[in-house]
Amino acid sequence: MASCWKPPKSPIFSNDSLPLPMLTNQPNHITALFPTRQWRVGLIGFGCVGQGLYDILDQRPEAGFIISRIAVKNPTKARTLSAERFEFDAELLLADDSLDVLVEVIDDADTAFWLVSESLRRGRRVVTANKAMLARHLPALVQLQRETGGTLLYEAAVCGSIPVIRTLEAYFGVEPLHRLTGILNGSSNYVLTRMGEEGADYAPALAEAQQLGFAETEPSLDMGAFDPRSKAVLLAAHAYGAFLDPEQVLNLGIEGIGAVDIAFAASQGQKIKVVAGLQRLPDGRVTVLVTPQLVGPDSPLYTVDHEFNGVVIEADFAGEQFLRGRGAGGHPTGSAVLADLAALRQGFAYQYHKAAEAPEYAADLEVEIYLRTNEPRIIDLLDFSEISEEADEDEYVVGYVALQHLIRHRDTLRQYGAFVVRTGRLRPIGEEVETVAASA
Repeated sequence: MASCWKPPKSPIFSNDSLPLPMLTNQPNHITALFPTRQWRVGLIGFGCVGQGLYDILDQRPEAGFIISRIAVKNPTKARTLSAERFEFDAELLLADDSLDVLVEVIDDADTAFWLVSESLRRGRRVVTANKAMLARHLPALVQLQRETGGTLLYEAAVCGSIPVIRTLEAYFGVEPLHRLTGILNGSSNYVLTRMGEEGADYAPALAEAQQLGFAETEPSLDMGAFDPRSKAVLLAAHAYGAFLDPEQVLNLGIEGIGAVDIAFAASQGQKIKVVAGLQRLPDGRVTVLVTPQLVGPDSPLYTVDHEFNGVVIEADFAGEQFLRGRGAGGHPTGSAVLADLAALRQGFAYQYHKAAEAPEYAADLEVEIYLRTNEPRIIDLLDFSEISEEADEDEYVVGYVALQHLIRHRDTLRQYGAFVVRTGRLRPIGEEVETVAASA
Protein backbone atom coordinates (compact mmCIF):
# COMPACT_ATOMS: atom_id res chain seq x y z
CA MET A 1 0.00 0.00 0.00
CA ALA A 2 1.34 3.40 -0.93
CA SER A 3 2.48 5.41 2.06
CA CYS A 4 0.82 8.72 2.82
CA TRP A 5 2.82 11.86 2.22
CA LYS A 6 4.17 13.37 5.41
CA PRO A 7 5.04 17.03 5.73
CA PRO A 8 8.71 17.84 6.21
CA LYS A 9 10.00 18.89 9.58
CA SER A 10 9.82 22.65 9.62
CA PRO A 11 8.62 25.36 11.97
CA ILE A 12 5.45 25.55 9.91
CA PHE A 13 4.51 21.88 10.23
CA SER A 14 6.29 21.00 13.45
CA ASN A 15 4.21 19.69 16.34
CA ASP A 16 6.37 21.89 18.54
CA SER A 17 5.34 25.06 16.76
CA LEU A 18 2.65 27.28 18.17
CA PRO A 19 -0.81 25.99 17.25
CA LEU A 20 -2.78 28.04 14.80
CA PRO A 21 -5.84 29.55 16.43
CA MET A 22 -9.16 27.95 15.59
CA LEU A 23 -11.56 30.12 13.65
CA THR A 24 -14.62 31.12 15.62
CA ASN A 25 -17.79 33.05 15.07
CA GLN A 26 -16.47 35.96 17.09
CA PRO A 27 -16.64 39.03 14.82
CA ASN A 28 -13.24 40.42 15.86
CA HIS A 29 -11.34 37.14 15.68
CA ILE A 30 -9.56 37.66 12.37
CA THR A 31 -8.75 41.25 13.27
CA ALA A 32 -7.11 39.99 16.44
CA LEU A 33 -4.68 37.91 14.39
CA PHE A 34 -3.33 41.11 12.84
CA PRO A 35 -3.44 43.74 15.59
CA THR A 36 -2.87 47.31 14.49
CA ARG A 37 -3.25 50.62 16.22
CA GLN A 38 -5.52 53.28 14.85
CA TRP A 39 -3.84 55.74 12.54
CA ARG A 40 -4.44 59.42 13.19
CA VAL A 41 -5.50 61.34 10.07
CA GLY A 42 -5.20 65.07 9.46
CA LEU A 43 -7.89 66.14 6.98
CA ILE A 44 -7.47 69.35 4.98
CA GLY A 45 -10.74 70.27 3.29
CA PHE A 46 -14.30 69.27 4.15
CA GLY A 47 -16.18 69.52 0.89
CA CYS A 48 -17.82 66.64 -0.94
CA VAL A 49 -14.82 64.28 -0.75
CA GLY A 50 -13.71 65.28 2.75
CA GLN A 51 -17.16 64.78 4.17
CA GLY A 52 -17.51 61.51 2.26
CA LEU A 53 -14.31 60.19 3.85
CA TYR A 54 -15.43 61.36 7.29
CA ASP A 55 -18.77 59.54 6.89
CA ILE A 56 -17.06 56.33 5.78
CA LEU A 57 -14.63 56.29 8.71
CA ASP A 58 -17.42 57.20 11.11
CA GLN A 59 -19.43 54.20 9.89
CA ARG A 60 -16.42 51.86 9.77
CA PRO A 61 -14.28 52.46 12.87
CA GLU A 62 -12.81 48.98 12.43
CA ALA A 63 -10.97 50.31 9.36
CA GLY A 64 -8.35 51.57 11.79
CA PHE A 65 -8.30 55.28 10.96
CA ILE A 66 -9.57 58.21 12.97
CA ILE A 67 -9.79 61.80 11.74
CA SER A 68 -8.07 63.67 14.54
CA ARG A 69 -7.90 67.16 13.06
CA ILE A 70 -9.79 68.95 10.27
CA ALA A 71 -8.55 72.18 8.68
CA VAL A 72 -10.82 74.28 6.47
CA LYS A 73 -10.59 77.70 4.85
CA ASN A 74 -13.92 79.39 5.54
CA PRO A 75 -14.82 79.76 9.25
CA THR A 76 -18.38 80.93 8.54
CA LYS A 77 -19.51 78.18 6.15
CA ALA A 78 -22.30 75.95 7.46
CA ARG A 79 -21.15 72.34 7.90
CA THR A 80 -22.59 69.07 9.14
CA LEU A 81 -20.24 68.89 12.16
CA SER A 82 -20.03 71.22 15.11
CA ALA A 83 -17.74 74.23 14.74
CA GLU A 84 -15.43 72.87 17.45
CA ARG A 85 -14.28 70.10 15.07
CA PHE A 86 -12.66 72.58 12.67
CA GLU A 87 -9.54 74.73 12.63
CA PHE A 88 -8.39 77.24 10.08
CA ASP A 89 -4.61 76.96 9.74
CA ALA A 90 -3.67 73.90 7.69
CA GLU A 91 0.03 74.48 8.32
CA LEU A 92 -0.49 73.47 11.94
CA LEU A 93 -1.49 70.01 10.74
CA LEU A 94 1.70 69.71 8.71
CA ALA A 95 3.71 70.36 11.86
CA ASP A 96 1.78 67.85 13.99
CA ASP A 97 4.01 64.78 14.25
CA SER A 98 1.27 62.84 16.06
CA LEU A 99 -0.63 62.58 12.76
CA ASP A 100 0.25 59.46 10.79
CA VAL A 101 -1.02 60.76 7.45
CA LEU A 102 -2.35 63.95 5.87
CA VAL A 103 -5.29 63.94 3.45
CA GLU A 104 -5.62 66.98 1.16
CA VAL A 105 -9.00 67.37 -0.57
CA ILE A 106 -9.35 71.09 -1.37
CA ASP A 107 -10.23 72.70 -4.72
CA ASP A 108 -7.46 75.30 -4.97
CA ALA A 109 -4.67 73.69 -7.04
CA ASP A 110 -1.99 76.22 -6.05
CA THR A 111 -2.66 75.91 -2.32
CA ALA A 112 -2.90 72.14 -2.67
CA PHE A 113 0.53 72.03 -4.31
CA TRP A 114 2.07 74.02 -1.45
CA LEU A 115 0.45 71.80 1.18
CA VAL A 116 1.43 68.54 -0.52
CA SER A 117 4.97 69.57 -1.44
CA GLU A 118 5.65 71.00 2.02
CA SER A 119 4.35 67.79 3.60
CA LEU A 120 6.64 65.71 1.40
CA ARG A 121 9.61 67.93 2.28
CA ARG A 122 8.95 66.92 5.88
CA GLY A 123 8.98 63.26 4.86
CA ARG A 124 5.29 62.77 5.53
CA ARG A 125 2.68 60.42 4.10
CA VAL A 126 0.11 62.28 2.00
CA VAL A 127 -3.08 61.43 0.11
CA THR A 128 -4.58 63.90 -2.38
CA ALA A 129 -7.49 63.95 -4.82
CA ASN A 130 -6.45 67.12 -6.67
CA LYS A 131 -5.96 66.00 -10.26
CA ALA A 132 -5.31 69.47 -11.72
CA MET A 133 -2.49 70.10 -9.24
CA LEU A 134 -0.98 66.67 -9.83
CA ALA A 135 -1.09 66.99 -13.62
CA ARG A 136 0.83 70.27 -13.46
CA HIS A 137 3.40 69.27 -10.86
CA LEU A 138 3.78 65.48 -10.88
CA PRO A 139 7.50 65.36 -11.86
CA ALA A 140 8.41 67.74 -9.02
CA LEU A 141 6.33 65.75 -6.51
CA VAL A 142 7.92 62.46 -7.58
CA GLN A 143 11.38 64.00 -7.17
CA LEU A 144 10.48 65.29 -3.70
CA GLN A 145 9.48 61.80 -2.62
CA ARG A 146 12.82 60.41 -3.79
CA GLU A 147 14.74 63.10 -1.93
CA THR A 148 12.86 63.08 1.37
CA GLY A 149 11.33 59.62 1.76
CA GLY A 150 7.80 61.02 1.89
CA THR A 151 5.00 59.10 0.18
CA LEU A 152 2.17 60.46 -1.98
CA LEU A 153 -0.83 58.44 -3.18
CA TYR A 154 -3.68 59.80 -5.31
CA GLU A 155 -6.04 57.04 -6.44
CA ALA A 156 -9.01 59.34 -5.76
CA ALA A 157 -7.76 61.84 -8.37
CA VAL A 158 -8.73 59.59 -11.29
CA CYS A 159 -12.12 57.93 -11.82
CA GLY A 160 -13.39 58.11 -8.25
CA SER A 161 -14.03 54.60 -6.97
CA ILE A 162 -12.29 52.77 -9.84
CA PRO A 163 -8.82 51.51 -8.77
CA VAL A 164 -7.21 52.30 -12.11
CA ILE A 165 -3.90 53.76 -10.88
CA ARG A 166 -3.34 50.89 -8.46
CA THR A 167 -4.14 48.46 -11.26
CA LEU A 168 -1.58 50.08 -13.55
CA GLU A 169 1.04 50.16 -10.78
CA ALA A 170 0.50 46.76 -9.18
CA TYR A 171 -0.55 44.60 -12.14
CA PHE A 172 0.82 46.36 -15.21
CA GLY A 173 3.84 48.06 -13.67
CA VAL A 174 6.23 46.26 -16.01
CA GLU A 175 3.96 44.87 -18.74
CA PRO A 176 3.83 46.94 -21.95
CA LEU A 177 0.43 48.43 -22.73
CA HIS A 178 -0.80 48.88 -26.27
CA ARG A 179 -3.68 51.17 -25.48
CA LEU A 180 -5.71 52.67 -22.65
CA THR A 181 -9.05 54.31 -23.37
CA GLY A 182 -11.47 55.71 -20.86
CA ILE A 183 -14.49 57.78 -19.99
CA LEU A 184 -12.93 59.76 -17.16
CA ASN A 185 -15.55 62.44 -16.48
CA GLY A 186 -19.02 61.60 -15.17
CA SER A 187 -20.43 65.10 -15.68
CA SER A 188 -20.03 65.23 -19.46
CA ASN A 189 -20.98 61.56 -19.72
CA TYR A 190 -24.26 62.25 -17.92
CA VAL A 191 -25.08 65.11 -20.31
CA LEU A 192 -24.27 62.98 -23.37
CA THR A 193 -26.39 60.10 -22.06
CA ARG A 194 -29.39 62.37 -21.55
CA MET A 195 -28.98 63.83 -25.03
CA GLY A 196 -28.45 60.47 -26.73
CA GLU A 197 -31.04 58.34 -24.97
CA GLU A 198 -33.78 60.83 -24.19
CA GLY A 199 -33.31 63.55 -26.78
CA ALA A 200 -32.58 66.31 -24.28
CA ASP A 201 -30.88 69.48 -25.46
CA TYR A 202 -27.45 70.38 -24.10
CA ALA A 203 -28.49 73.22 -21.76
CA PRO A 204 -31.31 71.36 -19.93
CA ALA A 205 -29.17 68.22 -19.66
CA LEU A 206 -26.33 70.24 -18.13
CA ALA A 207 -28.73 71.99 -15.72
CA GLU A 208 -30.03 68.61 -14.60
CA ALA A 209 -26.50 67.31 -14.04
CA GLN A 210 -25.77 70.39 -11.93
CA GLN A 211 -28.97 69.95 -9.92
CA LEU A 212 -28.06 66.33 -9.18
CA GLY A 213 -24.54 67.30 -8.13
CA PHE A 214 -22.82 65.60 -11.07
CA ALA A 215 -21.59 68.90 -12.56
CA GLU A 216 -20.16 72.05 -11.01
CA THR A 217 -21.96 75.40 -11.05
CA GLU A 218 -19.11 76.61 -13.29
CA PRO A 219 -18.95 73.62 -15.65
CA SER A 220 -16.14 74.53 -18.06
CA LEU A 221 -13.55 72.19 -16.54
CA ASP A 222 -15.87 69.23 -17.11
CA MET A 223 -17.63 70.23 -20.32
CA GLY A 224 -14.41 71.56 -21.89
CA ALA A 225 -12.54 68.28 -21.16
CA PHE A 226 -9.95 69.96 -18.94
CA ASP A 227 -10.77 67.65 -16.03
CA PRO A 228 -10.36 64.40 -18.00
CA ARG A 229 -7.19 65.82 -19.59
CA SER A 230 -5.61 66.14 -16.14
CA LYS A 231 -6.60 62.55 -15.39
CA ALA A 232 -5.19 61.34 -18.71
CA VAL A 233 -1.85 63.02 -17.91
CA LEU A 234 -1.70 61.08 -14.64
CA LEU A 235 -2.59 57.82 -16.36
CA ALA A 236 0.16 58.37 -18.94
CA ALA A 237 2.75 58.48 -16.15
CA HIS A 238 1.66 55.09 -14.81
CA ALA A 239 0.70 53.37 -18.07
CA TYR A 240 3.78 54.42 -20.08
CA GLY A 241 6.17 56.30 -17.79
CA ALA A 242 5.47 59.46 -19.81
CA PHE A 243 5.38 62.66 -17.74
CA LEU A 244 3.52 65.19 -19.88
CA ASP A 245 2.69 68.87 -19.70
CA PRO A 246 -1.13 69.07 -19.86
CA GLU A 247 -0.84 71.70 -22.60
CA GLN A 248 0.74 69.06 -24.86
CA VAL A 249 -2.47 67.04 -24.79
CA LEU A 250 -5.37 67.88 -27.10
CA ASN A 251 -8.58 68.45 -25.17
CA LEU A 252 -11.87 69.35 -26.84
CA GLY A 253 -15.19 69.44 -25.06
CA ILE A 254 -18.91 69.21 -25.76
CA GLU A 255 -20.01 72.83 -25.29
CA GLY A 256 -20.91 73.09 -29.00
CA ILE A 257 -22.80 69.80 -29.31
CA GLY A 258 -26.30 69.71 -30.83
CA ALA A 259 -29.01 67.24 -31.75
CA VAL A 260 -27.63 66.99 -35.29
CA ASP A 261 -24.37 65.56 -33.92
CA ILE A 262 -26.18 62.96 -31.82
CA ALA A 263 -28.18 62.03 -34.94
CA PHE A 264 -25.01 61.69 -37.03
CA ALA A 265 -23.52 59.26 -34.50
CA ALA A 266 -26.76 57.27 -34.30
CA SER A 267 -26.84 56.98 -38.10
CA GLN A 268 -23.48 55.21 -37.82
CA GLY A 269 -24.79 52.92 -35.05
CA GLN A 270 -22.58 54.71 -32.53
CA LYS A 271 -22.68 57.04 -29.52
CA ILE A 272 -20.67 60.14 -28.74
CA LYS A 273 -18.55 59.87 -25.60
CA VAL A 274 -15.76 62.07 -24.27
CA VAL A 275 -12.89 59.58 -24.47
CA ALA A 276 -9.33 59.83 -23.23
CA GLY A 277 -7.21 57.81 -25.63
CA LEU A 278 -3.65 56.84 -24.67
CA GLN A 279 -1.85 54.75 -27.26
CA ARG A 280 1.55 53.29 -28.03
CA LEU A 281 2.24 53.69 -31.73
CA PRO A 282 4.04 51.11 -33.89
CA ASP A 283 7.28 53.11 -33.61
CA GLY A 284 7.13 52.97 -29.79
CA ARG A 285 6.10 56.56 -29.24
CA VAL A 286 2.98 57.47 -27.23
CA THR A 287 0.12 59.84 -27.98
CA VAL A 288 -2.69 61.11 -25.73
CA LEU A 289 -5.96 62.71 -26.88
CA VAL A 290 -9.04 63.76 -24.87
CA THR A 291 -12.00 64.63 -27.10
CA PRO A 292 -15.51 63.54 -28.02
CA GLN A 293 -15.27 60.28 -29.95
CA LEU A 294 -17.57 57.94 -31.82
CA VAL A 295 -17.95 54.74 -29.80
CA GLY A 296 -19.54 51.61 -31.26
CA PRO A 297 -21.32 48.69 -29.56
CA ASP A 298 -18.20 46.55 -29.90
CA SER A 299 -16.49 48.71 -27.25
CA PRO A 300 -17.03 48.19 -23.50
CA LEU A 301 -17.32 51.99 -23.21
CA TYR A 302 -20.53 51.94 -25.28
CA THR A 303 -22.57 50.90 -22.23
CA VAL A 304 -20.88 53.27 -19.76
CA ASP A 305 -23.64 55.83 -19.28
CA HIS A 306 -24.82 58.61 -16.96
CA GLU A 307 -22.31 59.55 -14.24
CA PHE A 308 -20.31 56.32 -14.53
CA ASN A 309 -16.69 56.08 -15.66
CA GLY A 310 -15.01 53.24 -17.50
CA VAL A 311 -11.46 52.33 -18.47
CA VAL A 312 -10.28 49.75 -21.03
CA ILE A 313 -6.67 48.56 -20.67
CA GLU A 314 -5.15 46.63 -23.56
CA ALA A 315 -1.95 44.93 -22.43
CA ASP A 316 0.53 43.10 -24.63
CA PHE A 317 0.22 39.80 -22.73
CA ALA A 318 -2.84 40.04 -20.47
CA GLY A 319 -5.07 41.30 -23.26
CA GLU A 320 -8.09 43.50 -22.64
CA GLN A 321 -9.25 44.47 -19.14
CA PHE A 322 -12.30 46.62 -18.38
CA LEU A 323 -12.94 48.62 -15.22
CA ARG A 324 -16.24 50.41 -14.56
CA GLY A 325 -17.61 52.34 -11.60
CA ARG A 326 -18.82 55.63 -10.19
CA GLY A 327 -16.39 58.37 -11.07
CA ALA A 328 -17.52 61.07 -8.66
CA GLY A 329 -19.41 61.71 -5.44
CA GLY A 330 -18.44 61.91 -1.80
CA HIS A 331 -18.65 58.25 -0.90
CA PRO A 332 -17.22 56.73 -4.13
CA THR A 333 -14.26 59.13 -4.08
CA GLY A 334 -13.95 58.87 -0.30
CA SER A 335 -13.64 55.11 -0.70
CA ALA A 336 -10.63 55.65 -2.97
CA VAL A 337 -9.05 57.87 -0.31
CA LEU A 338 -9.66 55.13 2.26
CA ALA A 339 -7.99 52.60 -0.06
CA ASP A 340 -4.94 54.86 -0.24
CA LEU A 341 -4.86 55.15 3.56
CA ALA A 342 -4.91 51.37 3.87
CA ALA A 343 -2.19 51.06 1.21
CA LEU A 344 0.04 53.54 3.06
CA ARG A 345 -0.36 51.55 6.25
CA GLN A 346 0.84 48.48 4.34
CA GLY A 347 3.90 50.38 3.09
CA PHE A 348 2.72 50.76 -0.50
CA ALA A 349 4.25 53.46 -2.70
CA TYR A 350 4.11 54.16 -6.42
CA GLN A 351 7.24 52.91 -8.19
CA TYR A 352 6.85 54.48 -11.65
CA HIS A 353 8.74 51.51 -13.11
CA LYS A 354 8.21 52.58 -16.72
CA ALA A 355 9.67 56.06 -16.22
CA ALA A 356 13.18 54.62 -16.60
CA GLU A 357 12.44 54.00 -20.29
CA ALA A 358 9.90 56.74 -20.94
CA PRO A 359 8.74 56.86 -24.57
CA GLU A 360 8.82 59.93 -26.77
CA TYR A 361 5.54 61.82 -27.06
CA ALA A 362 4.07 61.90 -30.58
CA ALA A 363 2.11 64.85 -31.96
CA ASP A 364 3.11 64.57 -35.64
CA LEU A 365 -0.04 62.64 -36.52
CA GLU A 366 -3.22 63.14 -38.46
CA VAL A 367 -6.57 62.57 -36.76
CA GLU A 368 -9.78 61.69 -38.56
CA ILE A 369 -12.55 63.95 -37.28
CA TYR A 370 -16.16 64.95 -37.81
CA LEU A 371 -16.35 68.75 -37.71
CA ARG A 372 -19.57 70.77 -37.63
CA THR A 373 -19.35 74.53 -37.93
CA ASN A 374 -21.20 77.39 -39.59
CA GLU A 375 -17.97 79.36 -39.84
CA PRO A 376 -16.27 78.52 -43.20
CA ARG A 377 -12.91 79.87 -42.11
CA ILE A 378 -12.65 77.14 -39.45
CA ILE A 379 -12.36 74.51 -42.18
CA ASP A 380 -9.66 76.58 -43.88
CA LEU A 381 -7.89 77.10 -40.56
CA LEU A 382 -7.67 73.37 -39.84
CA ASP A 383 -6.35 72.68 -43.37
CA PHE A 384 -7.82 69.21 -43.92
CA SER A 385 -5.38 66.95 -45.75
CA GLU A 386 -8.25 64.73 -46.91
CA ILE A 387 -12.05 65.10 -46.80
CA SER A 388 -14.06 61.89 -47.16
CA GLU A 389 -17.55 63.26 -46.47
CA GLU A 390 -19.17 66.67 -46.66
CA ALA A 391 -22.76 67.80 -46.04
CA ASP A 392 -23.64 71.41 -46.75
CA GLU A 393 -27.09 71.21 -45.21
CA ASP A 394 -25.71 70.16 -41.83
CA GLU A 395 -22.49 72.12 -42.27
CA TYR A 396 -20.22 69.21 -41.40
CA VAL A 397 -17.19 67.53 -42.91
CA VAL A 398 -15.35 64.29 -42.14
CA GLY A 399 -11.66 63.98 -42.88
CA TYR A 400 -8.07 64.03 -41.66
CA VAL A 401 -6.50 66.99 -39.87
CA ALA A 402 -3.02 67.40 -38.40
CA LEU A 403 -3.11 66.94 -34.63
CA GLN A 404 -0.93 70.02 -34.20
CA HIS A 405 -3.55 72.12 -36.02
CA LEU A 406 -6.22 70.98 -33.59
CA ILE A 407 -4.00 71.76 -30.61
CA ARG A 408 -3.03 75.17 -32.00
CA HIS A 409 -6.61 76.20 -32.82
CA ARG A 410 -8.60 74.55 -30.01
CA ASP A 411 -9.42 77.91 -28.40
CA THR A 412 -10.69 79.23 -31.73
CA LEU A 413 -12.87 76.15 -32.14
CA ARG A 414 -14.44 76.87 -28.75
CA GLN A 415 -14.82 80.56 -29.52
CA TYR A 416 -16.84 79.87 -32.68
CA GLY A 417 -18.89 77.02 -31.19
CA ALA A 418 -17.47 74.41 -33.56
CA PHE A 419 -18.01 70.79 -32.55
CA VAL A 420 -15.38 68.12 -33.19
CA VAL A 421 -15.67 64.34 -32.79
CA ARG A 422 -12.86 61.88 -33.41
CA THR A 423 -13.71 58.77 -35.40
CA GLY A 424 -10.96 56.91 -33.54
CA ARG A 425 -8.50 56.67 -36.43
CA LEU A 426 -4.99 58.10 -36.50
CA ARG A 427 -2.26 57.98 -39.09
CA PRO A 428 1.22 59.40 -39.59
CA ILE A 429 1.26 62.74 -41.41
CA GLY A 430 1.22 62.15 -45.15
CA GLU A 431 0.10 58.52 -44.88
CA GLU A 432 -2.50 57.82 -47.56
CA VAL A 433 -3.78 54.34 -46.81
CA GLU A 434 -2.78 52.57 -43.61
CA THR A 435 -4.21 53.95 -40.37
CA VAL A 436 -3.48 53.30 -36.72
CA ALA A 437 -6.91 52.40 -35.39
CA ALA A 438 -7.55 53.75 -31.92
CA SER A 439 -10.86 52.15 -31.10
CA ALA A 440 -12.59 53.10 -27.90
